[in-house]
Amino acid sequence: MRKMASVLVSALLVGALVVTGCGTQTAAPSATGSSGTSGSGDVIKIGVFEPMTGANAAGGALEVEGIKLANKLYPEVLGKKVELVTVDNKSDKVEAASAASRLVEKEKVSAIIGSWGSSLSMAAGDIVKNAKVPAVAASATNPLVTKNNDFYFRVCFIDPFQGKVMANYAFNKLNAKKVAIVQEVSSDYSIGLAKFFTDSFKQLTGDQNAIVGVANYNTGDQDFSAQLTNIKAKNPDVIFAPGNFTESALLIKQARQLGIKAPIIGGDTWETPEFIDIGKDAVEGAVFSTFFTSEKPITPESEKFLAEYRKENTGKEPAAVTALGYDAYIVILDAIKKANSSDPVKIKEQLAKTKDFPGAAGMITLDENGDAVKDAVIKQVKNGKFTYMDIIKAK
Repeated sequence: MRKMASVLVSALLVGALVVTGCGTQTAAPSATGSSGTSGSGDVIKIGVFEPMTGANAAGGALEVEGIKLANKLYPEVLGKKVELVTVDNKSDKVEAASAASRLVEKEKVSAIIGSWGSSLSMAAGDIVKNAKVPAVAASATNPLVTKNNDFYFRVCFIDPFQGKVMANYAFNKLNAKKVAIVQEVSSDYSIGLAKFFTDSFKQLTGDQNAIVGVANYNTGDQDFSAQLTNIKAKNPDVIFAPGNFTESALLIKQARQLGIKAPIIGGDTWETPEFIDIGKDAVEGAVFSTFFTSEKPITPESEKFLAEYRKENTGKEPAAVTALGYDAYIVILDAIKKANSSDPVKIKEQLAKTKDFPGAAGMITLDENGDAVKDAVIKQVKNGKFTYMDIIKAK
């Protein structure tokens, strides 16, 4: 077991992808790692561990896009340059733990941002907790990411709220009385969100049998015909299918090919260009919950973020997780300023006090668990684009 772990860590050190750009450090892949310490000299290091390859790569790339944009706009703090040290966690839980270990042990970062995918964030939980280095997740929504971990925070809402939002949408907007669930059983995010949706929908209907069927699949599956045939026989009013963007798009395509006409709704992971590229016409009308919409900028920081993003990406609008990646970076910088230090424990103490901080994706207040209290946005795929529908208040 020890030998296998050593091999995995060695592979990561050799193959880790380090994103370069303005204010971004190229981490040496040698066994000696970085010779400096966090905040040493004229540099403060912030680590980033994201899936840049593997099943979740598109989500990781969107978050890194926002982090790099924030670093470009805010390249210094306390008179020191901020360097991003970005390591690929390869969409794998073991690699995620190894990536986090590298950042705290070899790179000596002051704080960490990541990861897209709750399972990947959870895999790094004990690493940051034991090392006493704060981590801020941009879009990891499973409650277990921050539970019993004073060193993990997030700038997004959590799944109990997201599940309730989509259950209310199914019940109140789609007049659904019977729902089928299709879940990605290898994903903590999918399983958790499906449960919170189920609990809320049963409560809304007052019917313990309101969920007429549950179908399971694994990350990487491409054929959903058996699951969908069973679901079709149940004749649900709505299908709730929280899962990764690739598998969800394929699932919806195959559902339509089988003649399933029921609305199919999901969660925040759908908002990637790949969801539309893969699903094409089949995902027209798909509705999901997310964190941010460029149609409704909330704060002056929203305007600043959008202006800079549009300047760099003509004709493109940012994904919600890009705004959240941006926010994870600037909320860490705010904590460093308030701590007047690059010491990780002092940064953690200030992060825990974050209240009414204006981010790109809205005001950020972190509760006693380190979770952001945030509104939800409902979007729909319309004419091949993610289109704003509504904002659901957190309170």
